[in-house]
Amino acid sequence: MSGYESVHRWHRELSRVTEQVMVSGDLRPDPERPATQIAGWRRAEITHVLDTRYEWNDESLVAEHAPQIVYGWIGTDDDSRRQPDEWFDAGVAFAKDAFAREDSVVLVHCHMGINRGPSMAYRILLELAWDPIDALEQIRTARPIADVGYARDALDHFHRSHDIAESERALDRHRLDAWQRGYPTTGLRSTRPN
Repeated sequence: MSGYESVHRWHRELSRVTEQVMVSGDLRPDPERPATQIAGWRRAEITHVLDTRYEWNDESLVAEHAPQIVYGWIGTDDDSRRQPDEWFDAGVAFAKDAFAREDSVVLVHCHMGINRGPSMAYRILLELAWDPIDALEQIRTARPIADVGYARDALDHFHRSHDIAESERALDRHRLDAWQRGYPTTGLRSTRPN
């Protein structure tokens, strides 16, 4: 069970999901620490940052401290409502452009690295032909506090984007629902069994 301490510890920790996809929380708000975090992004060989927060934008900070990193902002509210197709379209397009470079590493982040960022990373993994449950497991293994709260929206968007047959859609939704029932979360507390 993850309590406040583990959420706090993981907040700004870089979590490598795959060789090309990472997830994290946001930059620290004080004046000195963002430069140190961005230097850590550079050491991790991050080439692209996809910021999913509606409430903030760090483009100028990244441009100042690491102008070689391509920054994308697709802010959305983390209000538990359905995420729009346009948001997923923008995130997938950003990732596809990034992956045109063989050496690219995309950091997808939100405020805490719990819902929006991991959900967009999930949608990107689906685009890369990951199995829906394997992708969730990969994200949760890399980032134990990840709730992936918009996984159903991401999966539905993937299905619509690729004209997946209804029988396969139903099976994927059933598997996702079973996974979510097996690993329930409540707010910031992940109750996944060890």
